[in-house]
Amino acid sequence: MAREQLGVLSALDAAKVQWYHFTAIIVAGMGFFTDAYDLFCIPNVTKLLGRIYYTHPGSPKPGTLPPNVSAAVNGVALCGTLAGQLFFGWLGDKMGRKKVYGLTLALMVFSSLASGLSFGHSAKGTISTLCFFRFWLGFGIGGDYPLSATIMSEYANKKTRGAFIASVFAMQGFGILAGGIVSLVVSTAFDHAYKAPPYKIDPAGSLVPEADYVWRIILMFGAVPAALTYYWRMKMPETARYTALVAKNAKQAAQDMSNVLQVDIEAEQEKVDNITVRDQNNFGLFSKQFLKRHGLHLLGTTSTWFLLDIAYYSSNLFQKDIYSSIGWLPPAVDMNAIHEVFKVARATTLIALCGTVPGYWFTVAFIDVVGRFAIQLMGFFFMTVFMFALALPYDHWTKKENRVGFLVMYALTFFFANFGPNSTTFVVPAEIFPARLRSTCHGISSAAGKAGAIIGAFGFLYASQSKDPKKRDAGYPAGIGMKNTLIVLAVVNCLGIFCTFLVPEANGKSLEEMSGENEEDEGDDAVVVDPQVSSNRTVPV
Repeated sequence: MAREQLGVLSALDAAKVQWYHFTAIIVAGMGFFTDAYDLFCIPNVTKLLGRIYYTHPGSPKPGTLPPNVSAAVNGVALCGTLAGQLFFGWLGDKMGRKKVYGLTLALMVFSSLASGLSFGHSAKGTISTLCFFRFWLGFGIGGDYPLSATIMSEYANKKTRGAFIASVFAMQGFGILAGGIVSLVVSTAFDHAYKAPPYKIDPAGSLVPEADYVWRIILMFGAVPAALTYYWRMKMPETARYTALVAKNAKQAAQDMSNVLQVDIEAEQEKVDNITVRDQNNFGLFSKQFLKRHGLHLLGTTSTWFLLDIAYYSSNLFQKDIYSSIGWLPPAVDMNAIHEVFKVARATTLIALCGTVPGYWFTVAFIDVVGRFAIQLMGFFFMTVFMFALALPYDHWTKKENRVGFLVMYALTFFFANFGPNSTTFVVPAEIFPARLRSTCHGISSAAGKAGAIIGAFGFLYASQSKDPKKRDAGYPAGIGMKNTLIVLAVVNCLGIFCTFLVPEANGKSLEEMSGENEEDEGDDAVVVDPQVSSNRTVPV
């Protein structure tokens, strides 16, 4: 039996698309713009870091980051992100979404700037400082996942909720693109200002001292978009669903949403205080009731996000290695240090422009038409198909005349990742769990994804190494090779197809319908909760 919906929540569900929806998308989305920029700009500069800090005099090839250093530089931000998702997800349910929303952004701004100012008298000192600040950068980024998704889902109307949440996440595509463009602009400016010969002509002269500024400027730029939206993030009111359903303050919820929607909304505090609640509707995260009602849902959201990010982050963070292996990037000895940044950034920007960004916005356009389930299933299916198509005839793609075909297939893999599970895994956890556990469950789901990303980042680094010592990066043991690594990623995507069947469809339903918060049972189980007890009761998590 369903209870009558609170008026303020009904008003939100039925609200027409208004300016405040777009304001919320931009304010929340700029956090994801920054997130993507900070996480994915690092591949553009890792080869430069290797040249600056690990080139040995007299070496026939430019220096590269040692295996453990490369793993740390690429993966430490992901470790911080995982921790931030769990911590801020829990804190968002405990203290409210708005109270901790600004903290994540401030942490991102500070850590972006500090990453570019990493200091040290030696390579070890500089890289250690960089990794320290990138961990805290990731920690702030992690908080943005559950908070932005939850805030947008609780602000949105029922009809276009999926598109609004997906729009916030789609800003990630522009962040990836911006990382490439900023890298192109900075490297081009320095390459023209400080002419340098290729490494094979003059090893020492190919690395000008000013190259050390290039990677610092690229990393520090990530602070700019985050800082620009800090004020507006602080001006956003707390979501009505948290205020009414968790904080039990219907008057404040009605007042906030009256200002936002510009309509009069009745407070209905008595309905909140005297609501008939079964014990199972106050269950905590570690309870039999949660396991019974949402256990499979949480397994579905965590497993699909985990499997997706193994493949997605492997492909994204190590694009430069894939491009080198098929010969799209010239040998390192044929370039100077700064020009190599340009070449890597050009390749990543092209893929982002042709595959990554369009995929996000296709999801925005169709998610409320065909639903989350269909898009996720389709995305995993085509990611599997294209990954196998890249892997099985891999020797064919390494031939010079076939490289364009490889890049087209590779771009399509990214397109269907984003017009598929990379978007839907972010959207669904914000829709199917109760308000008092929504941010926590989204944090757990996204943390599972980052665990997959860490496995992908560290695993791909070693697994993709060639069995031929001449083709391996210095210091790495023999791996299974690029072809077999791509086959493994294809199998991972295939597993995602089956895990998708654990995730419910939320299209066209209210958040309370999906979470079961509107349900009540008649009979002896139902109890009327004393208003004073109800308003002060803490929910175990």
